Amino acid sequence: MKPASRAAVSMLATAVLLPAALLPGPKEKAACSCAGRYENVRIKEFKIAMQCWTFHKFTFDEAVEKTKALGIRYLEAYPGQPLSPSMPGAVFDHKMNAEQKDWVRKRLKDAGIRLVAYGVVSFGPTEPEAREVFDFCRGMGIEVINTEPAWEDWSVLDRLVKETGIRVSIHNHPTGSNWSRFGLPETVLERVKGLDERIGSGADTGHWMRSGVNPLEALRMLRGRIIHCHLKDLDAFGKKDARDVPFGSGKADIRSILAELTLQDYDGYLSIEHENEAELINPSPSIAKGLRYIDGITHFKGYLPLIKRWNGSYNLHGWNHYGPGYFLIDPKTGVLTTQDGMGLLWFSEKMFGDFTLELDYKVSEVFSNSGIFLRVPEMPSSDDYIYKSFEIQIDDASTGIHNTAAVYDAKAPSVRVFNAPREWNHFKITFQGKRITVELNGVRVVDWQAVPAGKIRSVADRGYIGLQNHDSRAPVYFRNIYVKEL
Repeated sequence: MKPASRAAVSMLATAVLLPAALLPGPKEKAACSCAGRYENVRIKEFKIAMQCWTFHKFTFDEAVEKTKALGIRYLEAYPGQPLSPSMPGAVFDHKMNAEQKDWVRKRLKDAGIRLVAYGVVSFGPTEPEAREVFDFCRGMGIEVINTEPAWEDWSVLDRLVKETGIRVSIHNHPTGSNWSRFGLPETVLERVKGLDERIGSGADTGHWMRSGVNPLEALRMLRGRIIHCHLKDLDAFGKKDARDVPFGSGKADIRSILAELTLQDYDGYLSIEHENEAELINPSPSIAKGLRYIDGITHFKGYLPLIKRWNGSYNLHGWNHYGPGYFLIDPKTGVLTTQDGMGLLWFSEKMFGDFTLELDYKVSEVFSNSGIFLRVPEMPSSDDYIYKSFEIQIDDASTGIHNTAAVYDAKAPSVRVFNAPREWNHFKITFQGKRITVELNGVRVVDWQAVPAGKIRSVADRGYIGLQNHDSRAPVYFRNIYVKEL
């Protein structure tokens, strides 16, 4: 697809250059065989968008309907697509009149789809021409502009990104094409150096493969500057005429790509742009097959993240704290740190009945102390909650019913499998009906029918989830907190 045609969306950070020797040559059979490096990564659920170029044989109206039929709720538009058979001559672009924009907004609202990206769009050589695109995107609620700037001075982009908050991704058409200047990831890195962190790569995995660039190594090189991703799988590596195939059936190693993006904590969109010439009239079956593959490898499919971002930064929106002490949150990583105590940070946005809770934690010392409270039955206003909810203990120094992974004061873990201080551990806790199961680092250590025991006087059917800050001597850290209702 040519430069007047596509789109993108976002994230931020810093770049690490890898030697060119790590990039495979065009005759390699596969993009990468790195499965061992990623086999234990729990892949998060990414936001999937549809790049309308996939349906460029159809109108924008028809593309919206086909996107909705696939269950996709985000859209990436490109300039030049005819709007609708009912609006002859009208096309989607940043020069649409007010009536056409209103029609687009209503069409998307009726379909339950949000427009998140626009491109690939060419800017004119002047600031007013670039501003026209930014103003259009701001008015339409578009988050990211996908482009391949032809001019040398990118200070205009920098100013407009700072002014509007709209992010810019630099698209990588294949090397050797007439319109690509950014086919290599190191080229993008060099051009965005010193600019606002909201300017970065558009990460088209398929075009990298056609250029003989290993997409995994490119993603690692661009770590922190990946703004948007066009996710593709191809039937061959290093061939310009390689064909798009369903995710998981080609040479891209999609699982490792999603694992790498998970490790980078990528928060942008994965745009589908299926460009198989043999399937232009009906690409949907191949796309649906690929989406099923992604669902199958997504560990956190259907989970609700309890620590969320707002404008690119993590925060404690939806949480409240009761009692002495407090929690710190790192806005870049989302890691929570206990401070002083003894208090409770509880997720106040909703109560949970039957659920699976997964999270990572680590202790700073062997005598660190904390806990995870389940089904706190009411808003904490006194210490009474400790008698009405179950606590999954974190205390490596204790034993039995007070040891790490115990249901505190009630049920001891069957085995001690926690890691050494300052190493991350993973909890998977399921509370279904009256049954509590606890897995620590992949080992089931508790399987118990919950009854009042020890300090616990009652068992609630629903309640809040909370984290304990215990004391000031040895902080405990939490991250990647997800819950799935059963």
